[in-house]
Amino acid sequence: MKKHLYLIIFAFAISSLSAQTKFAQLGQELPTANAYRTASGAPGHEYYQQKADYKMDIVLDDEKQRIDGFETITYTNNSPDQLDYLWLQLDQNLFDEQSDTKLIEIEHMENFKSVGDLRKRDFKYDGGFKIEQITNTSGQAMKYFINKTMLRIDLAKPLMPGQNISFQVKWWYNINDRMQVGGRSGYEYFDIDQNYLYTIAQFFPRMCVYNDVTGWQNKQFLGRGEFTLPFGDYIVNITVPADHIVGATGECQNYATVLTAEQRKRYEMAKKSDSPVLIITQQEAEAAEKEHAQKTKTWTYKATNVRDFAFASSRKFIWDAQKQTVGNKDILCMSYYPKEGNPLWERYSTKLVAHTIKTYSKYTIDYPYPVAISVHSKWIGMEYPMICFNGGRPEADGTYSEGEKYGMWGVIIHEVGHNFFPMIINSDERQWTWMDEGLNTFVQYLTEQEWERDYPSRRGPAYLIADYMRGDVNGISPIMTNSESIKQFGNNAYGKPATALNILRETVMGRELFDFAFKTYCQRWAFKHPTPADFFRTMEDASAVDLDWFWRGWFYTTEHVDIALTDVKWFELNTQNPNLEKDFLQKQDAGKDVFIGATRNKTAIEQTINEKDPQIDDFYAKRNIYKVDTLDQQAYQKFLSNAKAEDQQYLASSKEIYELSFENIGGLVMPLIIEVTFVDGTKKVERIPAEIWRIQEQKVSKVFIYDQPVVSFRLDPFLETADTDLDNNTWPPKMQPTRYQLYKQEQIRENPMQRQQRLEKLENGN
Repeated sequence: MKKHLYLIIFAFAISSLSAQTKFAQLGQELPTANAYRTASGAPGHEYYQQKADYKMDIVLDDEKQRIDGFETITYTNNSPDQLDYLWLQLDQNLFDEQSDTKLIEIEHMENFKSVGDLRKRDFKYDGGFKIEQITNTSGQAMKYFINKTMLRIDLAKPLMPGQNISFQVKWWYNINDRMQVGGRSGYEYFDIDQNYLYTIAQFFPRMCVYNDVTGWQNKQFLGRGEFTLPFGDYIVNITVPADHIVGATGECQNYATVLTAEQRKRYEMAKKSDSPVLIITQQEAEAAEKEHAQKTKTWTYKATNVRDFAFASSRKFIWDAQKQTVGNKDILCMSYYPKEGNPLWERYSTKLVAHTIKTYSKYTIDYPYPVAISVHSKWIGMEYPMICFNGGRPEADGTYSEGEKYGMWGVIIHEVGHNFFPMIINSDERQWTWMDEGLNTFVQYLTEQEWERDYPSRRGPAYLIADYMRGDVNGISPIMTNSESIKQFGNNAYGKPATALNILRETVMGRELFDFAFKTYCQRWAFKHPTPADFFRTMEDASAVDLDWFWRGWFYTTEHVDIALTDVKWFELNTQNPNLEKDFLQKQDAGKDVFIGATRNKTAIEQTINEKDPQIDDFYAKRNIYKVDTLDQQAYQKFLSNAKAEDQQYLASSKEIYELSFENIGGLVMPLIIEVTFVDGTKKVERIPAEIWRIQEQKVSKVFIYDQPVVSFRLDPFLETADTDLDNNTWPPKMQPTRYQLYKQEQIRENPMQRQQRLEKLENGN
């Protein structure tokens, strides 16, 4: 007996533990809190980070498309650890012929659709860094070793805590043609005027991050996992053809020597203007395109407390700027673009930069840098401190599709937004793409909605991720997957985390709690190196909302949301009044469905035996079960004399009671949002927290009591949970029709602006 009881108790304990898996606290999934990173999600009292300062001289050779560089790096060891060697990133080695990126790419011939695809695959050029020397500041050679995209410097003596070291690197590399080999930076050649537009980044050997989480973050650069970098101060001299215009991270220190008096005058006007001011006009840029200066100019830029540096250079640049006030500080917002970007870029780019800086500052921290720059280049979208490279190019005739316009708007907002994630809130992109792209895409959505009402955002709203989440699980990765191992990169690293944050804000936490917690995270980790655990813990710490179930489901699994409304039971209270109850019973019986045989027998059978013989029917056949008799009345009177007045009143109130049953088909638990439509046409929304699933994860039920009958129930009426099957969300069941097209017209390849021009010519008889 005791043994059996023990087994029953043990089995119940195991069953209960299993049933609460989705709501178990994140334990082993998160690192143990310590003096560097607290359990609250804040930096600990012993938190540290390294510092890397750069002084560089860069020469851009416009004839050879080559960068030559010389840098002095001063590296400060703020860690408690002795460092015997240093690690630097050599990102340009991605383009080396023996790059791992090329070797590990899975290829199928069916993916090559044209000769152009094969030519691009077969295109070769001498890429990668050419390191000429690494010395200390006295000119003595330092021992180093290159491991693909990483470079190790072996120190003659250890770098102790609190010490710094300065060393010098001389290098060069051939700039990649982005149109041929791709890449986040490089050059675009314009055959029509024989000019180049350079967007230059990852152009110098850069220090890796050393921290309390990974030690040296020296994972090889394979292309997807982006850049993890320490903060520092930069002074960079950039020598380019004399007729080039340069935009770069930081503030130019010598506009007086590189700009004309008229350009400087316009620049000063722009610093005070609330709308874009042209510093270099399209007419001036077109004139510059015709000249190819042989002389050079050197532009000097200075940037403080940034994690990287990038620049753009071309004689094709139109340049405009305006100010945007954030807090008590004026930010200079600027755009550089060739004539090929107009009319879109002159009309929108700088205004989008200003709007993005203002909106992101509201949701995160005030933008701390003096400038924010958007540079136009075909196809690319890439971000660096204070500067980003963005696509969005009209047709040659100046027309553009609506999609091109929204694509340009979206990429500028997104890339300018990256100033906050990860340029300031400096997460480890090499490991966790979602902390960079996902958080940024979420705030991008908020910014787009404040730019244009009902802006058609590509990512953010819950319903937009449903197709991805209902897909084949073999093609889906958990969000918490290393950057290089992600399947469906865009959906996983951009769309799903942005959707998750939207659901937290709109459905799980509410805007006030979410916005406070999110801003707290941004403030805590500005100019620091946060991890996923720091984000998860801060969001809970600042809101008092237990979100472990949410992180577990949305970030650690590939489950999806499919909650079905499987059954609705309708009850009305028995009033105990025989007149009402027997009348109800009679109407209920009269409304029952009748078997077809009974219906046909009414005419097929002329007369039954009991109809012929009056002796057949007895008491039961003759009684009227709907008749109210004296005994019924006496029982009712007895009930009235014993029942409380409030109970009698409640029974007489005609309450309508519904029991709703729900099934978790997709596996991902979520709140239940139920829209109730009543017989009089009014509606009510019931919101049940996700914790209703805490005991029973597969099936739950809930009782609702109303003052009038319900005509329909609908789950997720506002498309806020990413439910992947809306057809099982309604009672009575309701299917969504789709339009089937039998005939398809031949489509003319033109954008709507071109169609309108064609229509106007037709109507004018041309």
